[in-house]
This record gives sequence, structure tokens and C-alpha cells, in this order.
Amino acid sequence: MARFLASGGVGSRRACEELIRTGRVTVNREQVESPARNVDPTLDDIRLDGRPVRPAAVHYLLLHKPRGVTCSVRDVHAKRLVTELLPARLGRLFPVGRLDRDSEGALICTNDGAFADRLMHPRYGIEKTYRVHVRGPLTPGVTKQFRRGIRDGEELLRVRRATLLNRNSLGGVLELVLTEGRKREIRRLCAGLGLRVVRLVRTAVGTVRLGGLPPGKWRHLRPQEIEQLLAAARDGEASPGD
Repeated sequence: MARFLASGGVGSRRACEELIRTGRVTVNREQVESPARNVDPTLDDIRLDGRPVRPAAVHYLLLHKPRGVTCSVRDVHAKRLVTELLPARLGRLFPVGRLDRDSEGALICTNDGAFADRLMHPRYGIEKTYRVHVRGPLTPGVTKQFRRGIRDGEELLRVRRATLLNRNSLGGVLELVLTEGRKREIRRLCAGLGLRVVRLVRTAVGTVRLGGLPPGKWRHLRPQEIEQLLAAARDGEASPGD
């Protein structure tokens, strides 16, 4: 119930749960008491304060998040939010996962909560690809170190794949592929290996690549891109521990 209201643009999931608890939502003229109640918007008459709530059109966007923009729908301390870069005419959209403020690149935004969950939850194994510019010693075995990982407190930080793209006297550029999204994982992993990140760009989410999309700009995902992401999530769920 709460998920349906949120998808209809009523508000956040938490706000919708509170609306239900305070008795402002009815289904087929009966007051709803549980946010977990299942509804079928094609059959049920769902109302908020007596006004019908209609299913919202779903949207799937790829945004090139610039550096310095906060990946959140609400943050009183942020100078600029990613939602300010999205078209207001499409209604309430939210980012799928996070890129920290100093990182940039591919960020999928949507109003489809189930789709977002499949992209974010580690059990689905959706790959995220990053190009990482670093300063520090890049030894011949550095890619093995990234795959083997390091312990940081209670967490094991590691990547699925690592490729050294180029190297110079100061550092170089790596391509790293992850399937989990721990907080500042790449920066923490690099720091643990004696490397300092100077630029971090997410170049792809699954098969959806950033390509030539300029910073601050967005585009709609193509139908085949959406299906490829969902197919990858199905494959990832069917092959745990890959």
C-alpha cells in the first residue's frame, strides 16, 4: 500500500506509511490500517483524503552526475542535489544507489521502487564499472590486490574485476568492477593499498554505459537497456556467490 502511494507521487515511502497510520487512506471506501496491505490499482478504489490516487507513469533515466553534486533527494547541508538536475515534469524521481559528492558519472534515476531494489541489492549482482585515477605506487600485482581485497574494520572490501589501464611515474588509471555498494568503498580500498583517488567516474551500470552524455545531462533509458538490467538481475539471483 505504502509503495503504491509513493509510486503515485504522494510522497516518500515513510511519509505514505504515516498517512496510512493516521487514517487518511481508504481502499474501496474502507479505512486502511496497515501500510503493508496489498492493493491492485486496476481493481481497487484507492483514495487519500477522499481524492483518488492514480498510478504514476514510470520513468527510467540515466544521469551524468557531476562532481560536487550530492546524491540525495533531500539534504539541508548540500549545495546542490541530483534531483535539481532532473526534469520536474516527470514528477518525483530518486537516484538508484549512491555516488559520493566528489565522484561523478552514471547514475540511474527512476520512480520504480521494485526496479531500483533489483539494481541496488547485492543479491542481484548488478555490476558497476568505474574508471579511477590514482596517485601512488601501482605495482605489477596491484590488480590482484584489488581482487583479493582488504579488511577495513568489520568489512572486507574487494572488487570483482580490476584492470590497469595505464601507469606513469605518479600513479595511473584503473578500471574497477563492483557488485556491492558499501559507503566510499573504492576510496577506502585504494587508501588501504596506499593509493590516493584524484578522480572517480562511474562509467557503466550493468550494460548501460555513460558514453558521451555530458555532465549534468540526462536521457531516458532505452527499452532494451531496461530489459538487459532486469535480465542481469534475474541471472544474478539465480547464480549466488558468483
